[in-house]
Amino acid sequence: MKSLVTGGSGYFGELLLAHLLARGDAVRSFDLVDNDDRPPTVDFVQGDIGDAQAVRRALAGVQVVHHNVAQVPLAKDRERFWRVNVEGTRVLLEAALEAGVRKVVLVSSSAIYGVPLSNPVTERTPPAPREAYGSAKLAGEALARRFIERGLDVSIVRPRTILGHGRLGIFQFLFELVRRGRPVYLLGSGHNRYQFVHADDLARLCLLADARPGPDVFLGGAAQFGTMRQLLEGLVAHAGTGSPVRSLPFGPTQALMTLTSRWGLSPLGQYHALMYGRSMFFDIGETQRKLGWTPRLSNAQMIAESYDHYVAHREAILTRHGASHHRSPLPPGVLKLLQRLP
Repeated sequence: MKSLVTGGSGYFGELLLAHLLARGDAVRSFDLVDNDDRPPTVDFVQGDIGDAQAVRRALAGVQVVHHNVAQVPLAKDRERFWRVNVEGTRVLLEAALEAGVRKVVLVSSSAIYGVPLSNPVTERTPPAPREAYGSAKLAGEALARRFIERGLDVSIVRPRTILGHGRLGIFQFLFELVRRGRPVYLLGSGHNRYQFVHADDLARLCLLADARPGPDVFLGGAAQFGTMRQLLEGLVAHAGTGSPVRSLPFGPTQALMTLTSRWGLSPLGQYHALMYGRSMFFDIGETQRKLGWTPRLSNAQMIAESYDHYVAHREAILTRHGASHHRSPLPPGVLKLLQRLP
C-alpha cells in the first residue's frame, strides 16, 4: 500500500512517516521543504498545498493520505491560517476524491473547542473556537464533511497538545528555563488539569484510523495526566536544576499574554495564552473502544523524555535552520530574554 503524508517534513509528519515505513507501506512525503535526514526509502514531492497540480502529482498511485499540513499557532499569520488550513485542505480533498483515494486521515486540533464549558471533552462537545487557528481548523473539518457527502472516506483525528522527543516550539522556552534553574510560572494556582498526547501514541492512533473503513472522529490524549502544577513540579524534580515553580495572577497575566502574542512580542500563540491556565482534557474512551488503541505514555513521562532529548541535543538544535516551527529553535532574541527574567 502507498501512503502519502502531507506536511511530511514537519515534526509530527516526519514521525508518522517512520511509523508507516515500519508498517511496511510505500511512503511519500509532500511538503514545501525537504529534510536532510529523510530516509532514502521515502519518496518526496515538493510543493505548496494550495497548488492543485503539485497535490495531484503527490497523490499519484496513493491509497491512503495522512493530511498534516498546517499553519500552526506559532506562525501568528491569520491569512496563512486560512489559506493553508482551509483552502489547502479543500485542494487536497478535491484531488483525493478525483484520484480515488481509499482513505484520508485529517489531523485537526483540540483548538476547535476553544475554552470548553466542561471537561472532559467528548466527540459530541460543541466546537467553539476562540482564535484564528481553531477557527481555521474547524473550517477544514467542515470541508471534510462536505467531501464525505460526495463519497470520500475521511476520518478526523483531534489531538491534544503533542509532546515527544524533538518537539520544540514553546517547549524549548520551558526547557531552557528549567535547564538554567530559572523560575517557571503557572497561571493562578496551577490546579487546572491539562492533557497532552505523545507523538508516538498519536501516530499509532492515526494508523489505526486509516485501517478502519468509514468516516469517523477520534480524540487523542494521554490516559494518565494531572494538573499543570504537577506537570511542572515533576519536570523540575526530574531535571534536578532547582527551578522554583511560581504562580502569577490569572486574569492580568492572561490579558498581558494575549496582548503580547497579538503584537508579536511573545513566543506564545493566542491559543497558548488562552489555555495555559485552564483545564482541557478529552474522554478518550470511545476512541479506545473503536480502534483498540491505548496511549502508552503519561504526561509526566512524555515531558521528561522531551526535556532529556532537548538537553542531550541542544547544541545541534540551536544551529538548525529551515525546519518547521515545531522542529526549529526559538529566535536568539527570545533566548536572550531568558537572561532578564526574574
